[in-house]
Amino acid sequence: MSFGDPNNPYGQPPQQPPAGPGYGYPQQPGAPQGYGYPAAPPVSQPYGGGYAPTQMPGITRAAQIMLGVIVLAHAVIAVMYGYALSQWDETMAEAGITGDSEAERFADLGKGVVVFFLGLATVFAILGLALLLQYAKGGNGVRVCSIVYGSFAIVTGIFTIAAYGLGLLIMTISILLIVFAAKRPSAEWFKRPRY
Repeated sequence: MSFGDPNNPYGQPPQQPPAGPGYGYPQQPGAPQGYGYPAAPPVSQPYGGGYAPTQMPGITRAAQIMLGVIVLAHAVIAVMYGYALSQWDETMAEAGITGDSEAERFADLGKGVVVFFLGLATVFAILGLALLLQYAKGGNGVRVCSIVYGSFAIVTGIFTIAAYGLGLLIMTISILLIVFAAKRPSAEWFKRPRY
């Protein structure tokens, strides 16, 4: 057997072409340039195949305003519950409930419900304010939390529908918040690269 036989499995391996740039080979990107010229920076693709917004889109600004209105409405509801709680004992005394232990127990249960709704409205106002302040610099989590916050605000709107139509206002604006925060320009705003 000789090394020149092409059918020989133990023969000499075939010659490989020389690696790297040279005469007759095209210049590869990222390869060092000759003659002291610096290499061109690599071309980067635009963000997400499109563009990265530099200013908050109008629909995202509208979602931020809707969130602010919902926060304000929850603050008003908290104040209303606080006022009702401050007048609770006086109202119960005027109704003649002070003396009957069974009636006082039900009055205390009602007071507990008012305290619960006061705390709930206060927590919703604080959480909404925290989201509102993150709209300019927050990431995609702010958008997702805004959608979830809007969903819960619909539920609080149902509970406060009897409060001078405030609940109906909260439900309507919450639906608009969810729609505006779910739109593509809002998603692009919150997913933009931050340097």
